[in-house]
Amino acid sequence: MARNVYEVGTIETLSGDIIEISPLKIKYMKLFMDRFEDIKYATDNDNSIDILIECAVIAMKQFRPNKYNTKEELELDFDMQSLYKILEYCADVKVKDNQEQKSTIKKRDDGSSWDTMDLPKLEAEVFMTGIWKNFEELEESISMPELILLLSTKRDLEYDNKKFNAALQGVDLDKQSTKSNAWEDLKARVFSKGQAKRRFEVEENARVRIESVKNMGSDVKWKKEA
Repeated sequence: MARNVYEVGTIETLSGDIIEISPLKIKYMKLFMDRFEDIKYATDNDNSIDILIECAVIAMKQFRPNKYNTKEELELDFDMQSLYKILEYCADVKVKDNQEQKSTIKKRDDGSSWDTMDLPKLEAEVFMTGIWKNFEELEESISMPELILLLSTKRDLEYDNKKFNAALQGVDLDKQSTKSNAWEDLKARVFSKGQAKRRFEVEENARVRIESVKNMGSDVKWKKEA
């Protein structure tokens, strides 16, 4: 079965509109995460939910431009389950309810903060392929999963080229390097700003957690797990 670069979902608004949602283009993802970072300063449950709704408003700029310009407009047409689905599909922010009526919101696999990622450097590496006229066009064209896949493929091709040239000299690069899952390792490097080389290193590092979400609200705490 063919693999997809990312998952696509659908939501139905209270007015009956069917909206297809997918990971945000980098242009909107930057705005989304800048606002999402403020949730750690939320003063109460209502404030936390307001921030999540504002994040959804930003996401809708990609899928329904000019239709939902304020959180009040979005609140009239979306229920909370649709809001959670937008957060999950558009930015990989997951809300899960357990038996204690608590929820956990996670950001990607390693929990790294958005502002620790050297996004311009990653974009510059992909920009060198010559596909886009400028960085603005790049950010409007691709999402983070697409950026990661492009980087992974580019680096794999570069490695294969080096391996071929080394083989001409009688050197086997595979025997001199320990290779693991390239996809997961690349994500580890991307979201830890080079601090982790392999996925398992990320899994042992800090993980962002938002706890105590009650009645569709949240009292936000950021903790580090050993």
